[in-house]
Amino acid sequence: MSVAAAAPAKLVRLDNYIPVVGEAEVAEIRALGERLTGRTVQMVNSTSVGGGVAEILNRVIPLLEELGLAVRWDVITGGDDFFAVTKGFHNALHGGAWEMPPESFNVFLAYNEQNRARMRFDSEVVIIHDPQPIALINAREAQSGHWIWRCHIDLSHPNETVWKFLEPFVRRYDCALFSSPEFSRQLPIPQYLFYPSIDPLSEKNRELDEEYIRSTLERFSLDPKRPILTQISRFDRLKDPVGVLRAYQIVRRYFDCQLVLAGGGAADDPEGGVVLDEIRKTAADDPDVHILDLPPWSALEINALQRASTIIIQKSLREGFGLTVTEALWKKKPVVASAVGGIPSQVIHKHTGLLAHSVEGTAYQIRFLLSNPAIAEKLGEQGHEHVREQFLITGTAKRALTLFLYLLNHS
Repeated sequence: MSVAAAAPAKLVRLDNYIPVVGEAEVAEIRALGERLTGRTVQMVNSTSVGGGVAEILNRVIPLLEELGLAVRWDVITGGDDFFAVTKGFHNALHGGAWEMPPESFNVFLAYNEQNRARMRFDSEVVIIHDPQPIALINAREAQSGHWIWRCHIDLSHPNETVWKFLEPFVRRYDCALFSSPEFSRQLPIPQYLFYPSIDPLSEKNRELDEEYIRSTLERFSLDPKRPILTQISRFDRLKDPVGVLRAYQIVRRYFDCQLVLAGGGAADDPEGGVVLDEIRKTAADDPDVHILDLPPWSALEINALQRASTIIIQKSLREGFGLTVTEALWKKKPVVASAVGGIPSQVIHKHTGLLAHSVEGTAYQIRFLLSNPAIAEKLGEQGHEHVREQFLITGTAKRALTLFLYLLNHS
């Protein structure tokens, strides 16, 4: 399936970012783009909605097109058996066990071959996102174009069986891009650090009027007069929503607070419904636990929930980067997050937020912030500035343009 980059309701132009990042930054991006006018780029991933990869592509592709690049975005297709295998890959690459039958690898290769046969690969730069379409490298002809593997997940402790299967494909790319230095592997190809990013002008991150925030709280039966603890994430065991509930239950002994677990699923994730049921069973009948299964078009609601929250939590067991952390920091919210994956690149302990390593540690840090609102506010201010400097979509565009120039000039 091919998709057009889904532009927001109101088209955002590069100049709209000048008040956020400054004229010099935008001028530098335009200067890079002028040298790439007419160049062709292809993006390939596994879903057009749901998850951080789709969000980034939806926002960065229009900027690249405004600069004169011709960008095509393709989404691979597959049956439930394929996405069960790739979900297993996802968990195993994050360090989990690999318990699927040996024929799973054949299922994976068969669907990649089906996609390869129906797609065309004639762009000068091809970027394959994550493991799901990794075997599409088989479509590469000798010295045809520049192929990049963009890995958005935590590869610091991959399951050996799955990594040994995938590594030969990775080695055939021109380079690999990772979200954290800890994710790099022993590979014969160049590896580059590419932080994921958020769009400060998107519906999920732009400023909202107070009336909309108030009405959103009313809609979800939340009390604005009591502290609101929130985790926004896909319903995925690696996001540890049950651990968040346990931490809230500890905090609740000391503070009259509310918990929001808001998220949804992704088209390539078959486990979301099972995890959602587990969360509901753990929450039991607590009226102050609000479990919100939101559709993919709930960006404004998520924005409002984050802005209304007292503290944002991200208690992941493994994490590629965690753009929900980036979103929270951008909104000047104090964040308590696990010290895993790419999160420490964002949450610098005691400077832009607080890190934790357990349910009890998460509860302790939440209690500390609820007891020290001035410190919480300071962390939020510093977190906002950190995101502005490092994790905005304009930075992603600039890094991508720089990489394209390098590759195209070193053929």
